[in-house]
Amino acid sequence: MKPSMLRIRVEAALAVLPGALGIMTIFWHDWIEALTGWDPDQHHGSAEWLIVAALLAVALTMGTMSRRHWRLRLQAAAAGAR
Repeated sequence: MKPSMLRIRVEAALAVLPGALGIMTIFWHDWIEALTGWDPDQHHGSAEWLIVAALLAVALTMGTMSRRHWRLRLQAAAAGAR
């Protein structure tokens, strides 16, 4: 069964968005406070590093899933062409 293109695109988008937020957090630590006014660690910075780690883990996981499903789709298409 080949995965749908919608699934692959959603997984890719879910890889790009947290990846971009994780990279943005590396360079701009206070974006969470600036957008929401929520300061979970009173400017200590530890919460931001946990958020960076979580966002990058999600980006890596979703990117890997998207790539795997893309390859499965290509294999299914190649098998159907034979």
